[in-house]
Formats: sequence, C-alpha cells, structure tokens
Amino acid sequence: MPLLNKLGAPAPGATDPYLRRLRIALTVFFALDGFVFAGWVVRIPAIKEQTGASASELGLALLAVSAGAVVTMTLTGRLCRRYGSIPMTVVCAVLLPLGVALPPLMDSALTLGLVLLFFGASYGGISVAMNSAAVDLVRTLRRPVMPSFHAAFSLGGMLGAGLGGLVAGHLSPTPHLLGITAVGLGVTAVTAPALLRNPAVPRIRPPADALPSVEHGGTRRLERRTRGLVMVFGFIALCTAYGEGAIADWGPLHLEQDLHAHPGIAAAGYSCFAFAMTIGRLSGTALLERLGRTRTVVGGGATACVGMLLGALAPSTGLALAGFAVTGLGLANIFPVAVERAGALAGPGGVAAASTLGYGGMLVGPPLIGFMADWYSLPAALTSVALLAAVAAIVGFATRSTEHSDRTESD
Repeated sequence: MPLLNKLGAPAPGATDPYLRRLRIALTVFFALDGFVFAGWVVRIPAIKEQTGASASELGLALLAVSAGAVVTMTLTGRLCRRYGSIPMTVVCAVLLPLGVALPPLMDSALTLGLVLLFFGASYGGISVAMNSAAVDLVRTLRRPVMPSFHAAFSLGGMLGAGLGGLVAGHLSPTPHLLGITAVGLGVTAVTAPALLRNPAVPRIRPPADALPSVEHGGTRRLERRTRGLVMVFGFIALCTAYGEGAIADWGPLHLEQDLHAHPGIAAAGYSCFAFAMTIGRLSGTALLERLGRTRTVVGGGATACVGMLLGALAPSTGLALAGFAVTGLGLANIFPVAVERAGALAGPGGVAAASTLGYGGMLVGPPLIGFMADWYSLPAALTSVALLAAVAAIVGFATRSTEHSDRTESD
C-alpha cells in the first residue's frame, strides 16, 4: 500500500478546528510570500531604468537577493529550532514587506544591491520558517498537504505578477511597492494572531529529542546518514528549481527567437508553465494520497522530462507551449515533497539545507543555460532541464526504501 494512504488515515487531531485554522493561516503566509516576491520581480525593468544601472550592474545587484537568501536560510533553520518556526514565520512576514519597499527608493546600483541583501535575507528567512512550520503541521495532521501550501505560493505569485502588469503602465515602482508593503503588513497583522495564539501550536512542534542527532563537542549534530539523505532530497529540490528558473528566464526568448512567436505569445510561455504547476500543486495532496511520495516524484520527473524535451525541441509554438505546461505539471510536487521529507528527517535544519540547495538550482540554472546556449544552441541548452528532471526521478526511485522508514516513524 502506498505510504501516504496510510498517512492519510484519520489521526486524532486531523479534524481539530484549531489545526484547520492553523493551516489556513499558514497558507495565507505562503500566498503572501509569492505575492510580494512577484510584485518586486515585475518592477525590475523600471527600477533598472530608475537607478541607471547597466545590465552587468543590475545582474550583480540581483545576485544580492540570492546571496542574502542563501546566507539567511541556514541561520533561520537554527533560529526555528530554538524559538519555533511559527514565531519566526511571523517575524519574517513583517520584514519581507518592509524589504520590498526599499528598492524603488534607491538611486544607484550600489545602494540597490545593499537593500536587496536585506530583501533577499527576509525572503530566504520566511521560506525556511514557513516551510518548517508546514512540515510540523503535516506531521501532526498525518496528511500529505504540503503541496497545497506551495500552490498558495504559486497563486500568490500569479496574483502579484498580474496586478503588477496592470499597474506598471500607470504607477511608478515607488507607490506600487509601497502599496504591496501596506498590504503585506496588513495581512500579517490580521493573520499573525491566528498563528501565535493558536492553542494547537505547542502540539505541532516536535520535542528537541525527536530529531536524529548525536552529541559531539557540546553541540547536537545530525547523524551522517540523515545528513546524507537531507542532501539527497535537497538535490532533488535543486533539479526542480533549476527547471523553474530556466523556463522563467529563457522560455520566452526561446519561443520568440527560435520559433518566431509574437512577443505576446512568447510572454505566455512562463504563464503556461506557472499555471500548470499551480494546478498540479492544488491536486498534489490527492495525488500523494493515491500514489505515495516515491511514485509522485518518479512520475513527476518522468513527465517533466518528456514535457521539456517537447518544449525545447518542438518545431512549432503551440507544441512548445504544451511542452512547458506538461513540464509544470511534472515538476509541481517534486519540490514540496523533497522539502517535506528533509524536514521530516531533520526538522528546520533539514528544511534550511534542502531549501538552500533548491534555491541554488534556481540561481545557477539561468547562467548555465546561457553558457550552453552560446556553446551549442538555446534549444539544446534547455534540454538540460529534461535531463535534471530525469535525474530527479532516478534519485527519487533510488531513495524509495526511506519511504518505509518514514511510515514506521509516523505510525
């Protein structure tokens, strides 16, 4: 019987109204994260013009977002373990909207890079904190609801990008992003009490001795095997994020440059991918309950591999768009499953490690695609997304034995 069918059996707290409220509040924060980040992304061209930054200067400034996120992710994992993932989620949910208000106030690439360090740090912090809280809640509910949280992030991103596109021609970045700050702080003020004052919060936080660790030099360290598995699941997350970053940055160019699509049609390439990913995540819980984690990862990786080969090598725009959509469906639930499994093994530290590796995939993917496009061609470079999706499927199958261990621990 698939693992998650067993996990889906009603648990004593599965119908607890406090747990339901906790899940709703946490879902709101996932959506808020996607909304705020997408609002910033759509205003990057306008802020580039405002600061007078060259393409290389902007690239370095944007690298600060990744640098701040990666550095903070590890620190946030430790803070979550010490103070709890729920309080850290609320703290970061305050910092993130404040951070997005700063970029449009800058007048040079240097100052833009400095404030983007803060924005990236808050983005990385909330990513780890809310995913850690979600892992704890999944463990308590004993239902595979992790994809639903990531679906909320995707929906928030689509809303933020759509709103940004509507107001971009009428508002400068400053009032737009200040408005997002106001919305973010308002949502946090309304939703935070549902997290902090929820009576179920102490029940979802595992005791310190529930995570596998050993004493060494006065500090608790994860066992070697556990650390290795966390890195494996982080690598699976990397394969997924690599594809998402590559399609976001290079998909539209491939459609316009190689397939001679109209710019408006080319811009729809990532939208097809993101919409399909959202649909896949919304149905992720039912899929996991039916198939289990291993089959979901293997099937998703294989689906994404086929979809991306079609998207990269198709001779027509319509087939390429269909390929991007199939890729989104395939990749949709791999990242949530990988992060959840890392968190189940190692708590917030596992979430931090897997998230850092996954974010690294999104960071290195687009530049690598660019180099390979120069060496070969852009369609050939995009097939690397299919290759990594296949690798994720193979690695997921190779770790199938750990699924039984997870079931034993959960039961």
